[in-house]
Amino acid sequence: MKTILNNFNFIKSIKPNTVFWDNIKISLNAIRSNLLRAILTIAIIAFGIMALVGILTAIDAIKGSINSEFSLMGANSFAIVSRGITVYMGNKQYRTKNYSHISYRQAKEFKDNFKFPAKVAISTYATGIGTVKYKSKKSNPNVDVWGVDENDLFTSGKEIGKGRNFTQSEIEQFRNLVIVGNDIVRALFDKNENPLGKEITVGGGRYKIIGVLKEKGSSMAAQDRICLIPVTNVRQYFSRPNRTFRINIRPLDPNLMEAAEGEATGLFRIIRNLDVKDETDFNIERSDRIAQILIENIKYVAIAATIIGVITLFGAAIGLMNIMLVSVTERTREIGIRKAIGAKSKTIKRQFLFESVVIGQLGGLIGIFLGILIGNIMSVILKSPFIIPWHWIIGGVVLCFVVGVISGYVPAVKASKLDPIIALHYE
Repeated sequence: MKTILNNFNFIKSIKPNTVFWDNIKISLNAIRSNLLRAILTIAIIAFGIMALVGILTAIDAIKGSINSEFSLMGANSFAIVSRGITVYMGNKQYRTKNYSHISYRQAKEFKDNFKFPAKVAISTYATGIGTVKYKSKKSNPNVDVWGVDENDLFTSGKEIGKGRNFTQSEIEQFRNLVIVGNDIVRALFDKNENPLGKEITVGGGRYKIIGVLKEKGSSMAAQDRICLIPVTNVRQYFSRPNRTFRINIRPLDPNLMEAAEGEATGLFRIIRNLDVKDETDFNIERSDRIAQILIENIKYVAIAATIIGVITLFGAAIGLMNIMLVSVTERTREIGIRKAIGAKSKTIKRQFLFESVVIGQLGGLIGIFLGILIGNIMSVILKSPFIIPWHWIIGGVVLCFVVGVISGYVPAVKASKLDPIIALHYE
């Protein structure tokens, strides 16, 4: 702390004749003379700002990580999914005239007629308890099997790490091909063995591996134990009544999301034979809405952090006010001498306000520095970029300034109103 205060000596050489810098110099000298009390107050202020900036910086890191992860899942896309609608009349319930499931015919008709500048993919969920086999090795019965088309990787945000994607002709020809996740490769093949071109058993069929997805890691482990096969193949070998299909749409320009949603809703209502007065019997689902829900819940942590910081700063403000009142009492004779040689009341008031603000700003700067370091520990854990929360830094400086002014105002007024004759007689 002494080093920090001594570093302010450069102020003397900048503008030594101005009132502002004289008040700063006097404030720093006063802080040095009551160093222990000043350090305790600065520490309390620093702790409050550290808690506030640290937690809010960590929250920003978490938000950034959530948005990043969901962008990898196709956050710039949306999907048309089935919805079963029930109409209640009294104690009775009635189904709507449309089936709740989306048929392959409807999905294909939509894909063929959607003229918006976007990619459309059709997919369907085959099973979540699939077992994949290769020679004598097999996976656990927890493999997700999806039927997809040639556009699914683009619309869902998945990426090929090795090999290639399906072609349109392969989808139309019901080819027995598969794209697998990294967990499947680790479970079935030796470390240096190339899985491409090998035949594996998925369910009751044999499929040739043409691609391996990029590894997602622990945050999205489910995408590493997945098998993607042609959607037409699923219709043939994983058939079941009323199978529902998912239509994924990703606009080529992310800024056209709302327009694409409106266009897709209108077209699919026509395909579903809905009248103008009929309620829409399908859902538009956006993956970034899940991220928004998570971020919305995180705001309560931010509120709690703000309350903790404000309570701590309130305690620091009371402590700072007490220190300043004691300082006024201890320096009563000094105040009397200054008034006797011509110092005005407003000059005395300004001097004590400056001292209070300087203490507040020292605490704020230390707290902001520590808060950024502590908050970015979360960035390191989540492997996200280092965050410098400029809005919280500015907010912390302003908050400490307000605390300094509020805490120093009463002592400053008290000092400015001292009678110089009585003050000179004070022992």
